[in-house]
Amino acid sequence: MPYLSLAAAISPTAWEQFVQYCLIGLTTGSLIALIALGYTMVYGIIGLINFAHGDLFMLGAFLTLTLLDAMGMVGIPTTSGGAVVGLTLCFLIVPLFCGGLNWAVDRIVYKPLRNAPKLAPLVSAIGVSFIFMNLGLLWGGAADVNFPTLISSQNLMGDSAIQFTLKDLLVVLITVPIMVGLTVFVKFTKLGKAMRAVEQNPVAAQLMGINVDRVIGATFVIGGALGGVASVVYAVYINTISFQMGFQNGLYAFTAAVLGGIGKLPGAVLGGLIIGLARSLGSAYLGEKWTGSLVFTILIAILVFRPSGLLGRSVQEKVWRTQCDTGWCHLCRNWSGSSCCCCSPPCLSVGVRCICPSKSCSSPSKSFSTV
Repeated sequence: MPYLSLAAAISPTAWEQFVQYCLIGLTTGSLIALIALGYTMVYGIIGLINFAHGDLFMLGAFLTLTLLDAMGMVGIPTTSGGAVVGLTLCFLIVPLFCGGLNWAVDRIVYKPLRNAPKLAPLVSAIGVSFIFMNLGLLWGGAADVNFPTLISSQNLMGDSAIQFTLKDLLVVLITVPIMVGLTVFVKFTKLGKAMRAVEQNPVAAQLMGINVDRVIGATFVIGGALGGVASVVYAVYINTISFQMGFQNGLYAFTAAVLGGIGKLPGAVLGGLIIGLARSLGSAYLGEKWTGSLVFTILIAILVFRPSGLLGRSVQEKVWRTQCDTGWCHLCRNWSGSSCCCCSPPCLSVGVRCICPSKSCSSPSKSFSTV
């Protein structure tokens, strides 16, 4: 007996429902991926998990609503021409606002903590997240806010049971070119190459004449602008915004970045699409209450076998000894015991010198590598 195809084995109605859920998952996954790109760019450059990024995305959504209200597009029917003009202005202003605000946070909060223990900027990012969340509460109130319907929900598939609307098309037409363009930008432009150099070794990049602070600032601007674009698309697509939307969507975006390999742009996109599909299919076949559990179960299962994420790779990290072995110390140029001073952090760091019992050192002592 010949094998039946998947379409034949499943009834047409069930097959159409499955395709519909996949389309919904890919659409929402694209939005999650767009937010996740901001997380992964900042982490790839300075190793900081910017937890405030999700709430920055929320502020962008409220700014979008404020701009449309100022243009008289809230609460009244809007023509197609007015909707195009309004959305065009939002796509120009909101990314600039979010990018500038992200840059200001980096200059004021994160930059003074560049050389601090990693826990300090992490806690600071959580604090900025709470500040943004409360700003959103003051801006839009505690209740969910309805967003004006600017784009028709007409089915582009005609009389088909599968729904693919103008809103879905908008998401695809905006997110896909941005993702492709960002990849090309990082690989082939001068600033993109500088970003990759700083990601690999900020000290060596600075010694080669790259302005590391300027590159980090540009990364925050680009990441914030991506969050701004995502906020406009999300508000138009979902038609509901709230001051808590940044926490949930930021959590899913961060999960997508980790799932795909944090620090890797293609990994953030892949992780976002996987989470979008998991949420859509899980909500349809398991129930809405199991959606979160399914997403994080997938995350844990993948990280067990791929700790660095789907597209991440293990790299060698040098760990510097805090004490020399008993015997001849190549750092102090003398016979020393276990009390010999070694560099921590290593002297290769810009502006850091350690004092040894006999003299100042200019190079680190023995080191070993671990994966």
